Amino acid sequence: MFNRIKQKIDKLKNLDEKDLNLIDELLNVHDDDDSSNINRVVINGAEAKKDKNSYLTGFGNEFSSEDPRCPGALSKTQNNPQKCNYGLYAEQLTGSAFTSPRNQRSWLYRIRPSVCHTPFKRIRQANFTNDWLDDFPNPNQLRWHPFDVPKKEEKEVDFVRGLATLCGAGDPRARNGVGVHVYLCNISMGDRCFYNSDGDFLIVPQQGVLHLVTEFGKMQVSPGEICVLQQGIRFNVAVEGESRGYIMEVFNSHFELPNLGVVGANGLASPRHFLTPVAWYEDRDNVTYSVITKFQGALFMADQNHSPFDVVAWHGNYAPFKYNLKNFQVMGSVSFDTPDSSLYTVLTCPSRTPGIPAASFTICPPRWHCAEKTFKKPYFHRSAMSEVIGLLYGQYEGKNSKFRPGGACLHGMMSAHGPDTETYEKGASTNDVKPARIGDGSLAFKFESSFSMSVTKWGNEACNKVDHEYFLCWQNMKRNFNPDDKPDEGELAPLSNKSTHEPMSLASPNRSKASRGIFPYGPQVPSGSQD
Repeated sequence: MFNRIKQKIDKLKNLDEKDLNLIDELLNVHDDDDSSNINRVVINGAEAKKDKNSYLTGFGNEFSSEDPRCPGALSKTQNNPQKCNYGLYAEQLTGSAFTSPRNQRSWLYRIRPSVCHTPFKRIRQANFTNDWLDDFPNPNQLRWHPFDVPKKEEKEVDFVRGLATLCGAGDPRARNGVGVHVYLCNISMGDRCFYNSDGDFLIVPQQGVLHLVTEFGKMQVSPGEICVLQQGIRFNVAVEGESRGYIMEVFNSHFELPNLGVVGANGLASPRHFLTPVAWYEDRDNVTYSVITKFQGALFMADQNHSPFDVVAWHGNYAPFKYNLKNFQVMGSVSFDTPDSSLYTVLTCPSRTPGIPAASFTICPPRWHCAEKTFKKPYFHRSAMSEVIGLLYGQYEGKNSKFRPGGACLHGMMSAHGPDTETYEKGASTNDVKPARIGDGSLAFKFESSFSMSVTKWGNEACNKVDHEYFLCWQNMKRNFNPDDKPDEGELAPLSNKSTHEPMSLASPNRSKASRGIFPYGPQVPSGSQD
């Protein structure tokens, strides 16, 4: 029997990628078909390359995965056996403290432990930084034209070399803060990998497909999709040409799904649409592989003589994932008024203050607008949050054509913002009160944070992309006020300048039995309500 098993293992080692994909299907490992719309991305009518990788579905699940070339690599009962199958090393990767209510961790079974490398040495990091104090604060609304992707014939730039920081706040050493970056690259990383010791990356491609190899397996991420690479996870980025996108970095904790509350059991981003890669390894020795890390805001590099992607099997709940934004279930008003943009939250990262996110990722998806007599564009706003808006494709519903894909806007804390004059006049003048489609052919997103983000020197000056005329889009707002233009009788609200809320005595008849008894300061029931 042992000889038969050995013969089968030897056959598996010689299989090509086509055979391995067939095995995945036979093992019923999740591999989406065209009808699921999970692996198809359509941008301005053009279909992106189909993702041929296999994935596990779910958010925060306890996953188990083996490369099919080494069946039985996972122990059935133990995390850290005295001798691992196939002569592998067991290594735990933890993304939270051991004493957390529910620890985030995964066990990796690899050819060599990740400690096998030379000492790290500081390297130049160009425009990628966590130094928010290298320039003066700027309270103005900011808009950037599309960031230039370097031409390959002029300068070869991979993902790490192409990182540049727009803004941020906080301190990675204190595990408290956020950073907003862009990546602008034109070549693959080759024998180099990167991991972030300071926090998580949420990556939003805008131009070009990203082919990611991680310690947990392979992912393909196209514009219209996002991926999250958590703290400590090593990854390599391959591109097919000029590539551009946005990154939100969080130091506090990890991205999670927002609480649904009164929304109920279903809505927004469904856990079943999140995809985690299956185990895949490469066994490469006698190579010079560079490992780059970001540690306390600085970049360091070490070398090793083997591939870091030698994880044959893994299990746990701490793993990278991706998500197709077309699967977001949009919710909205069916009576009047526009809901706040928090209703379009895909992922959020909690801060140290309960109920206030350190960061949130929201989108402006195509949807129906059914609210009656309601301004159909984003409203004017001042906020206790900072927000960076990016545009993946199409035209943003709240701005004119000067806000273009590949650019960005920053509205800092309490910075007034809203639709420009042209957009407002179109939205306010229309007499169409029927349900209407909003945002078709476009996709914008928002990085929102409770931190007051500062712009870096690169964002203010060196990028040469600041639109210094952004403020002009609001300067032609007309004075429409006319005190003689009285509303119709039926439109008058029953309001007065006197507060209608009077203090209630404990003997008030408008208090229910429950509030008079067990809950002496409980809910107040309007007059006429039955006990």
